[in-house]
Amino acid sequence: MSRGRLLVLRLVATAMLATLLGRLWFLQVVNGAAYVRAAADVRVRSVTLPPTRGQILDVTGRPLVTNTTRPVVTVDAMALAHQPDGGRAVLTRLGEALGRPYRQLAEKVRLCGPSVPQPCWQGSPYEPIPVARDVSVPVALQISERQQDFPGVRTEPRPIRVYPYGRAAAHTLGYVQGGKGRDGLEAAYDGDLAGRAGRTDVAVDNTGRVTRTIREEPPVPGDTLVTSIDARVQAIAEQALGRALASGGGSSGAAVVLESATGRVVALAGRPAYDPSVWTDGVTAREYRALPLLSQAVQGEWAPGSTWKVTSAAAAAAAGYGLGATYDCPPGYTVGDRVFRNFAGADLGPMTMHGALVQSCDTIFYRLADRLWQRGSDALQRTARGFGFGRPTGVDLPGEAAGAVPDAASKRAQWRATRAETCRRSRQGYPEMGDRARAAYLTELARENCRGGGVWRGGDAANFAIGQGGVLVTPLQLARAYAAVANGGTLHSPRVGLKVVRPGGTTVRTITPPVTGRLPASDTTLRFLRQALGQVPRTGTAAGAFKGFPFGRIAVAGKTGTAESFGRRDTSWFASFAPDPGYTVVVVLSEGGRGAEGAAPAARAIWEGILGLRERR
Repeated sequence: MSRGRLLVLRLVATAMLATLLGRLWFLQVVNGAAYVRAAADVRVRSVTLPPTRGQILDVTGRPLVTNTTRPVVTVDAMALAHQPDGGRAVLTRLGEALGRPYRQLAEKVRLCGPSVPQPCWQGSPYEPIPVARDVSVPVALQISERQQDFPGVRTEPRPIRVYPYGRAAAHTLGYVQGGKGRDGLEAAYDGDLAGRAGRTDVAVDNTGRVTRTIREEPPVPGDTLVTSIDARVQAIAEQALGRALASGGGSSGAAVVLESATGRVVALAGRPAYDPSVWTDGVTAREYRALPLLSQAVQGEWAPGSTWKVTSAAAAAAAGYGLGATYDCPPGYTVGDRVFRNFAGADLGPMTMHGALVQSCDTIFYRLADRLWQRGSDALQRTARGFGFGRPTGVDLPGEAAGAVPDAASKRAQWRATRAETCRRSRQGYPEMGDRARAAYLTELARENCRGGGVWRGGDAANFAIGQGGVLVTPLQLARAYAAVANGGTLHSPRVGLKVVRPGGTTVRTITPPVTGRLPASDTTLRFLRQALGQVPRTGTAAGAFKGFPFGRIAVAGKTGTAESFGRRDTSWFASFAPDPGYTVVVVLSEGGRGAEGAAPAARAIWEGILGLRERR
């Protein structure tokens, strides 16, 4: 190679190196600070795109929860945060346009945190927060056209939850609130109903302001949940329960309808209730505190009264007491130094255990319980637990209560935990109480418990045998036990869900109520119980409530229950079943009076409604 060519190559290489060094100097020295700022200013944030939730249908396909598209006003929390006043002026103007106070809107857009009470926004701060739904078109246009007055506020069509039956089954269906707050079926089957969220990746600067969209992934809609609820039976139960409470003055109550053979839930009604559409537009803290969110059918706990006697009769049979033997039913029976009396002090004379159930004789069960206690037997508790009491049923609904089956150990533990306060009350009484009679009663009770509390005595066993003295059940627990008596002894874990179906109609899975055990009673005992309970609405304690009922078309069997509550009206119960249709129906009315006068007529109304549906079919 000639010397000239080498010189040219050296010059070219030198020029390229100089250019490269110059460019590096320009980028790193001249514009270095700007690029550092730009790099620091660009961050990527992911915004979740919520999918359309699946519907919830009744057993015939009627929508219990569905979706519709309505104008929704949303607020960008980050945009508000960049306002000089934190967005207060914007929310105030927005409130004026919507006819709502500033505080209500401010509660909806505040972000949840460890010290932030409900209600609050549980989603991403970069996700638009809905503050008003179903806005009228003129208002939506006003907000859209005045963006200079409403920075960070948008109006757009969005799917929202719709509840065609209003308050009916509100606690069972549940709700979705703020992206993460859920209850009822909405919570239990959220993995099916929710679908798969989409995602939008956005670039934000170092102040949190979105600068551009980087990537979008669309959401996948949720599956449909078909339930075993029959909307027509649900409506019948709701109406019967509402009328019974209105006429009897009860404060709360529930009605349960189960398929006896399968454990599937046909209806769950509870009072007080609320319209779940209140969640559609979000609730304020004050509204949230006022909502009756307790499901009385699943979470309400009451003493069961004489409906409990099916377990006591089964325990007596297992302990060797003849169901066909004759027992005396005097007006009272003495345990220790206390006389335990029949209802209204009735002297019913000699009768078999069949008569004891039909006429609801208490003193026969007092005597049996006292004798078992003297033998040191825990047959009553073992049988009650075998009937499924004292533990949740495992129903596919959240927050289920367990009830209570008291015994010597639980009484001792309770006494130890409360002894100091009990002894203090035995000395000081209850001066803060306006009801002097109740205060005197509680003071005397405290004295007795302070001196010798914590010991399971014959009186405790006597009260236990008739469903009092600390025994607590939920309406669903009692319905499950009576369904097991009706079906021959099989205990199920009840299920509301029937099947999950994809949007295209393909069944994802069928939901079957699991078998959780067998009643601790022989076939002979169960047959005896069914026969005795069959006479209760015909000639027994519920005969007045069922006078003229068409037993030839629906052979209803059942048991009344009246549970005493000091200082309040009695709790009213009726637990029942029939072979055709194979349903179990339980009604409870808090402060509803005697079981025969409150709950039994309500249960009759439900059975008559079910008969009407069957005959129309």
